[in-house]
Amino acid sequence: MTTRNLWIGFLAVMTISFAVLLYYGREIYRQAPPVPDKVITTESVTLFTGQDIRDGQNVWQSMGGQEVGTVWGHGAYQAPDWSADWLHREAVYMLNQMALQNYTLPWDALKTDTQASLKVLLQDELRKNSFDPTTGTLTVSPLRAEAIASNSEYYSSLFTDDPQFAGLRDAYAIAENSLRDPERVRLLNAFFFWTSWSCVTQRPGQDITYTNNWPAEELVGNRPTGSLLLWTGFSVIMLIAGIGIMGWFYARQRDSAPELVPASFPLTHKAQTPSQIATVKYFWIVSLLLLVQVAMGIVTAHYTVEGQALYGLPLAKILPYSISRTWHIQIAIFWIATSWLATGLYYAPAISGHEPKYQRLGVNFLFIALLIIVLGSLAGQWMGVMQKLGLVQNFWFGHQGYEYVDLGRFWQLFLFIGLIIWLLLMGRAIWPAIKKKSDSRNLLILFLVSTVAIAAFYGAGLMWGRQTNLAMAEYWRWWVVHLWVEGFFEVFAAVVIAFLFVRLQLLKAATATVAVLLSTIVFLSGGILGTFHHLYFTGTPTAVLALGATFSALEVVPLVMMGFEAYDNLKLSRGAEWIKAYKWPIYSFIAVAFWNLVGAGIFGFLINPPIALYYMQGLNTTPVHGHTALFGVYGILGIGLMLFVLRDMDQKSVWKEPVIKFAFWAINIGLALMVLLSVLPVGLAQTVASVQEGLWYARSAEFMQQPHIETFRWLRTIGDTIFAAGTVALAWFIFGLRFGWSIKK
Repeated sequence: MTTRNLWIGFLAVMTISFAVLLYYGREIYRQAPPVPDKVITTESVTLFTGQDIRDGQNVWQSMGGQEVGTVWGHGAYQAPDWSADWLHREAVYMLNQMALQNYTLPWDALKTDTQASLKVLLQDELRKNSFDPTTGTLTVSPLRAEAIASNSEYYSSLFTDDPQFAGLRDAYAIAENSLRDPERVRLLNAFFFWTSWSCVTQRPGQDITYTNNWPAEELVGNRPTGSLLLWTGFSVIMLIAGIGIMGWFYARQRDSAPELVPASFPLTHKAQTPSQIATVKYFWIVSLLLLVQVAMGIVTAHYTVEGQALYGLPLAKILPYSISRTWHIQIAIFWIATSWLATGLYYAPAISGHEPKYQRLGVNFLFIALLIIVLGSLAGQWMGVMQKLGLVQNFWFGHQGYEYVDLGRFWQLFLFIGLIIWLLLMGRAIWPAIKKKSDSRNLLILFLVSTVAIAAFYGAGLMWGRQTNLAMAEYWRWWVVHLWVEGFFEVFAAVVIAFLFVRLQLLKAATATVAVLLSTIVFLSGGILGTFHHLYFTGTPTAVLALGATFSALEVVPLVMMGFEAYDNLKLSRGAEWIKAYKWPIYSFIAVAFWNLVGAGIFGFLINPPIALYYMQGLNTTPVHGHTALFGVYGILGIGLMLFVLRDMDQKSVWKEPVIKFAFWAINIGLALMVLLSVLPVGLAQTVASVQEGLWYARSAEFMQQPHIETFRWLRTIGDTIFAAGTVALAWFIFGLRFGWSIKK
């Protein structure tokens, strides 16, 4: 397979995939659940306006949004899914009132056949689409208006300081007086009503709801659709076929002659350029941010068992769950991205052998900008959640409420500009090497392409506005989370690792180029349209479900072959005596391959098929995939790249291995135990509850506060403690390379 043909394949995949992605983005916009101008009763009493709903979305964002429970299944796993919870409470209230009106008995006291007849009446009312697009009016019955008023009273008490709800707030880790303004509470109720209405109301001319009958709710007739079952089966077939093809390909490749490992160290020690030396402080910040992230993770996990306190300390008064979780996730993205960006800045001059003018100044300027972004965005989020900002101010400088992109729009813009600066610094450094017709030229072009993509695709996070329909906001959010983080960072990483192995003469440039181009084509052919698997139930048409199921299965295919990569890297690490100096960076790459297989592959496909996700959306099965993929793959890769750079910075020194050895194994073993002893069992127990009773029950305090669930949550401390000890050891080792205690004299 020639390099030219691979480039044609790469361009074809990119062009076709993004054309389809954008086309269905347009369809999502056209078919998104409408926000009515008015919600009125049949007696012409106005309950909410469209502006109430949109402002309510902003109120939800200001209190943490997806960091406080979930909406449409996306967000935090403590507290309910508000759309499912509202829907269930609305249905129960209406059934009870119908039972009392017709039979003078409560719902629970009725015979099964009588209950069935009332459920039919309820479903006829709730599932009928009473939105009039010509007038922009949504009409509800007086009984449903009563249910809305009952729910509104419940949520008003929950999100303020009603003492009767103190225990429930603890169970949900919701801070007392999350909302102090009664008007904000009223607006929040309007938004929750609309999200729930979208879940139960059928699309015009169809017998499925705007959210493809999600969540499962027997009372209102929300059951899996035929499309869910059909495309689940098809996705499994595509997975099996893809694995078969990839297995055949790998078998052919492994028959080829192995690469010869140089007997001696192939690089002569060269003095680092000023810009390369300037990158070392990035890794100090990476180490510190990692420790802060782990600390926030410990606090967040503990809130799930103690609600508002940390071993009796009322920490939630100044650091509520929504903030600790926000910081836990965002700091992870910050330190991982910083490690990768710094790696690029370090190797760019090494690639070309050319240090552009003012490159060091640019590296230092970018470092200061990143510090301002980190500190500014974290402070803004705290002020937003503590209700110290207006709704408009919160959007710009506070908390946007969207998981992984919680930072305010100003900080988003600031970070986007920072990435553009990084792109310019990278481009001007490697361009001289690209102009040379060397064996590495194609690899360097792909390196530049991935660099451009990383800078450009973060811009997708700027595509939604303060009051954009939630369906469209979710579409663009997953461009950032899936395409930016999981897509082009993956390509960038593959190119960087290939370059590092070429630099050490462990791979030929031509071999590395073909391997990276091919793996990029395979990964992106499923990965781009695989974005849709996040959007099954977010107000999208059925075609999105079909495409997401099909292509997310293909996304898993290259990941199941990561065992080969791990084995090959392990052989490389033992190929010659001099390679032992790079043992721990290479071991990190082996761990990445393992977690790609387990975390991204196995645990990813566990929740990817439509029928599985129908019941698992918003349960702890998702953070099983999230932790093992985000940290196991991207986090450990960031650590590996950092260690590779630090190893290159001082090739003559000999590292003291006990600390870094302990750090490596503690991080990986701790991560495994965290998932296997706690998060996965809780998620599977919730799945059973979701199938049998519904999502509302699987997320309820009644279910989550059961003794055996509490036990599983406490078991997490075993893995968390080992993991935290590993990160402390890693930071100690990193700083020891600077101050001497990690180097043999």
